[in-house]
Amino acid sequence: MAQERLKGKKVIITGASSGIGRHLVREVAKRGADVIIIARSTDKLKRLKAEIEMQYDVRVEPFTVDMGDLSQVKAAFETINMQWPTIDVLINNAGFGVFDYFEASDLDVMRRMFAVNVLGLMAATRMILPKMLQQGEGHIINVASIAGKLATPKASVYSATKSAVLGFTNGLRMELRGKGIKVTAVNPGPVKTNFFRTADPDGRYAANVARWMVTPEAVARKIAQAIGTNRREINIPLTLSAGARLYQVFPALVEKVAGRFLDKK
Repeated sequence: MAQERLKGKKVIITGASSGIGRHLVREVAKRGADVIIIARSTDKLKRLKAEIEMQYDVRVEPFTVDMGDLSQVKAAFETINMQWPTIDVLINNAGFGVFDYFEASDLDVMRRMFAVNVLGLMAATRMILPKMLQQGEGHIINVASIAGKLATPKASVYSATKSAVLGFTNGLRMELRGKGIKVTAVNPGPVKTNFFRTADPDGRYAANVARWMVTPEAVARKIAQAIGTNRREINIPLTLSAGARLYQVFPALVEKVAGRFLDKK
């Protein structure tokens, strides 16, 4: 049963202090997994550790890491590799976005988005992969986005980072075929989290797409249920996933017909 697959497993979750990540910690802990939680806020991590260990009989170990700083990522994962004999699951969830027309985009913000969303994710994976290869098993789950398949106005840079995550995830899956390591991409549409405080400070986009928003609890639950399975992708909600598939087949038509719909920011 899905509930039993995680009992006693060791799971790393980045971006663990809020949103999807925070709910993921709860989902894997209630299934009996020990959790290594990674985020920038030491205080939030401490509170989350206390909360989870009070409710569940699992071990929670926090690491304060800025996933956009590769030296911090390297140092933290070196410690994890030394202290934890096995790691069963790595969930690369950390990421952020800023919505703006490209002509107005700030180069430092662009660099930061790629550093966190792409390079930090790759660095974490690179650090933990040798352990999984030695074990002969493991599961790497990368949280990308529907935006990685269907770019929209004012999200060109964010979409580019998530397209990079999808390309990396798909290539890695093929590299690891036959080596016992599963690789899954997660593509949520808009999620009701604090993500939009940074990405959409005036609230316009969140208001326009409210009917298609999913909860972080729902996304976390689907990810937890997929751990240990051969799921290639998790796409949520299905309506936006269908739109992304249509775009891949008929891009010009979708851009022409759905242009106004896509420009919601």
